[in-house]
Amino acid sequence: MSTFLDAARPETPPAGTARFRPAVHFTARDTWLNDPNGLVFHDGLYHLFFQNNPYGNVWGNMSWGHAISRDLLHWTEHPVAIACDETEDIFSGSVVVDHGNTSGFGTADAPALVAIYTSAYKAASEHHGTQAQSLAYSTDAGMTWHKYERNPVLTRNSAHFRDPKVFRYQGEHGSCWVMVAVEAQHQKVVFYRSDDLKTWDFLSDFGPMNADQGEWECPDLFPLAVDGDADNVKWVLIVNVNPGAVAGGSGGQYFVGQFDGARFVPDASSVAAPAGVSALGDPAAAAAALQQCLWLDWGRDCYASVSFSNVPDGRRIIIGWMNNWDYANQLPTAPWRSSMTLAREVHLTAANGSARLVQQPVLAGPPAGEAPPAAAEQIITETFELQDSVLRLPVAAPGSAQVIEAEILPGSAEHVAFHLFANDDGSTGTALGYNAATGRLVLDRSRSGDTGFHEKFSSVESAPLVLEDGVLKLQIVVDRCSVEVFAQGGSVVLTDLIFPDAESQENWLAAGGGPATVQKLTVSTLT
Repeated sequence: MSTFLDAARPETPPAGTARFRPAVHFTARDTWLNDPNGLVFHDGLYHLFFQNNPYGNVWGNMSWGHAISRDLLHWTEHPVAIACDETEDIFSGSVVVDHGNTSGFGTADAPALVAIYTSAYKAASEHHGTQAQSLAYSTDAGMTWHKYERNPVLTRNSAHFRDPKVFRYQGEHGSCWVMVAVEAQHQKVVFYRSDDLKTWDFLSDFGPMNADQGEWECPDLFPLAVDGDADNVKWVLIVNVNPGAVAGGSGGQYFVGQFDGARFVPDASSVAAPAGVSALGDPAAAAAALQQCLWLDWGRDCYASVSFSNVPDGRRIIIGWMNNWDYANQLPTAPWRSSMTLAREVHLTAANGSARLVQQPVLAGPPAGEAPPAAAEQIITETFELQDSVLRLPVAAPGSAQVIEAEILPGSAEHVAFHLFANDDGSTGTALGYNAATGRLVLDRSRSGDTGFHEKFSSVESAPLVLEDGVLKLQIVVDRCSVEVFAQGGSVVLTDLIFPDAESQENWLAAGGGPATVQKLTVSTLT
């Protein structure tokens, strides 16, 4: 770790904040984290690198932290992988396994891991004031890293050129490396190619389009077969935006289209505002257009989502930062601050003649040979009716998370809602409900506990939702300071942080204004 700062470690945690540390979401031990970086699977391990302040629990001193996992649920933190120094901060980027040793950093038999990251240059550097792309490499499976002596390898002499995601592209004319990066304040994705990861040639750019009222950051581009059909492959372009997301502040949008190795062209059904929402001028029109954009997550707390490289069997798995820049530095936890979302496997499926993403949390058990988690506490109900009444659910065990799975026919009920981390009289808690009149799924954290640490935290999020044969399908993961909702098989996702009162631990399901039929209800424990 760099020693260029002589700063104290973070303070002792204040009483009461330890109970907010998640059970199954990654947090740094006692420091700040933000964007996931360099997600890669290698030699049986998932590597999560991440933006990290090694010296405190607010943003600053950006370096790459490092954690590894075998199952994407249980993580082991390791020392800082790539540290900032007097000349540069280490901003976001990606890691590839250089199987062909195109870079020369490894060998044909022992390929290197190569990190492509953004150097944010400081006053001590000859590149001061610019952001450019640099390399570091590891020949010991990602545990130690060496910066390339000829960095940067790509510059545009720009102050906001960052967040390179690199992948291997195979086309009609052979293979090459492709970089997807951003000119953040111009709302543009820029594409480059390389044969050796060291020399890069410009290909094309994309944007502004759709949500463009803030900076574009952390892009990703990958192919997926629609409903598993190898003859119908589309490309998904993720572009994170801050501020200007649909729920306010930070969020991730995506486009579906085609990529020919040089240029991305979105499908017409992906385009809500061809010149960007900001070009519409009228606030009402802009808000309506945002609703038509394609969002990875309709909640307040899923940002900078990117995917793992080198995952076997063509699986595409993403992780996001579970926070929002509106209030990120003020979260009421210490010494750690901020966490990652659950890993989510993504697929493309056909919906009304268009291709759309679905996301499903990766909740598999531990690898072979390791002890299983504590026995799950479950309720599996027979079909029953609920009207103007509540059904009490199990309380989460200390140090655990819960998964609630439900299939409900709202019928003539005006509202059907889960109340999570509530007190006995319901005056506090987080409500997740379906509003039949508006056809929207609503996540209300306005009375969820500690909401006063920032004026923008108290909020109500909603997403349009179409019932399937009249059935509301929900998978809800409730950890100690978060709610992640995967509705209708993962076609609609909402993620929100919450900081419940210590005495608010009750969960229940309620329906009112008419009867609702519960077809399935399962509550299980994750540890």
